[in-house]
Amino acid sequence: MIYHNQTIIERLKELVLTNLFGKIPTHCLGLEIRNFIYKSLFKRIDNSVYIEEGAYFFGTRCIEIGKFVHIFKEVCIDGRGIDNHIDIRDGVILNKGVNIRALDATDIYIDERTFIGNDVYVIGLGNIKIGQDCVIGDNSGIFASRNIFNNINQNIPNNDMTRKGIVIEDNCWLGHGVTILNGVTIGKGSIIGANSVVAEDIPPYSNVAGIPARVIKSKQKD
Repeated sequence: MIYHNQTIIERLKELVLTNLFGKIPTHCLGLEIRNFIYKSLFKRIDNSVYIEEGAYFFGTRCIEIGKFVHIFKEVCIDGRGIDNHIDIRDGVILNKGVNIRALDATDIYIDERTFIGNDVYVIGLGNIKIGQDCVIGDNSGIFASRNIFNNINQNIPNNDMTRKGIVIEDNCWLGHGVTILNGVTIGKGSIIGANSVVAEDIPPYSNVAGIPARVIKSKQKD
């Protein structure tokens, strides 16, 4: 019997091990114990990963975590579903309450040295790619899916979903409370002002702000 992308036995193993060892305080050898035990669960996880107590993981066989990644309390990474892949590269920092979820046939990729602030949501029905050396401010949301209501008499689950995906290129800065909507590409080196809603592509090296976000200054390099 299959539970999404896992057999029942694999899911039980994941539940037992993450509940037993996921809450041990870091200062009581929790870090070392988690790094040892979690190697049997994840697709790939490096020995140098820092995982605080109270971080939650689901669908771990679809999750890869690189060197020197920091994962703080109340982070939730959920790879359950069919054909998912979550890849968190070297030096990424996931602050308290970050929620990363793949919803089916989804790739979520966070490249090296990117910093994601408190209580950020990264939710993919479409693929999500976040580049190197990005900073994503607290309470932001990256949502790679959107309902299309073809028939107002249908229930929400019966309407179509678009899954164009989201790309945030290298060296982008997203301020506090930014929302990135499905189908958007944010060009390299761009800065998104606090509380902006980005619904259209942003050219490289742009400063943008507003609801919806608009380019207020371009620093395009030749």
